[in-house]
Amino acid sequence: MAAEMREVDRVIQDRLRSDVALVNQISHYIISAGGKRIRPRLVLLFANALSFEGPERHTLAAVVEFIHTATLLHDDVVDESSLRRGRQTANALFGNAASVLVGDFLYSRAFQMMVSVDRMRILEVLADATNVIAEGEVLQLMNMHDPDISVEDYLRVIRYKTAKLFEASARLGAVLAHAQPALEEACAAYGRSLGTAFQLVDDLLDYEGDTHALGKNVGDDLREGKPTLPLLVAMERGSEEERAVIRHAIEHGEEARLAEIVAIVRRTGALEVTREAARAEADKARACLHQLPASTHREALLHLCVQSVDRSS
Repeated sequence: MAAEMREVDRVIQDRLRSDVALVNQISHYIISAGGKRIRPRLVLLFANALSFEGPERHTLAAVVEFIHTATLLHDDVVDESSLRRGRQTANALFGNAASVLVGDFLYSRAFQMMVSVDRMRILEVLADATNVIAEGEVLQLMNMHDPDISVEDYLRVIRYKTAKLFEASARLGAVLAHAQPALEEACAAYGRSLGTAFQLVDDLLDYEGDTHALGKNVGDDLREGKPTLPLLVAMERGSEEERAVIRHAIEHGEEARLAEIVAIVRRTGALEVTREAARAEADKARACLHQLPASTHREALLHLCVQSVDRSS
């Protein structure tokens, strides 16, 4: 994918240009931080797996990266985060107002680019995705500091906030290739399950990883009062005293007892439960690929299922 991704990077750099200096400065700052770029890769891998080779695949790969980057800018403001991908967040460096407004710029630039592809179905897919992502952000905000949310409510946030853009990215490759509806849905289902697995592992790494490897501060989820699956499982399996410690930390966004809470999460097997839930989603994603013809791109998509679960950052 190296040559493909270089072309996507070229499109990104070309379309980031603005006559407003601060827009250029912030957008280049966050885009240049890199990241795994899984969403644009999904667009390319599915398009190539279905024999679509037009330049629109690079445009749409850049579009989903712009949408993702916009959500990161807004997320970091909402979460008051200070570190992402091993660097200061844009809001920590440039301020909240500038970060929000440049996020808006990236959203609007993404819509300019998708219009240029001139396919109503593409507009429909991406407009729906951005709307659902926004709903997911609001759902997560409503769940903050609530230790009594159900696992289903937690998974709903993941499906909206994270998995939806994975789903849209995979679907776009099929749409570009004019795939039949059943095949398009299989591609979308792959993206949805992969995105869910990816976020589940992200949530467990907040209690298993280290700041250097993660590129963000360990314990951020706890500080923000996010009741993620490792905490929900630990509360279900822990003693009454352990439940009380975790409940208090979620309700008050308390980091002071992080080491104790990490020990509880590990002792109760909550990390293993979370990793197994991620593996089950990855298996569902893998099953969706049976409808694709054999190719190196299909093999890469199979590998992503493993990589999404067995990672440490």
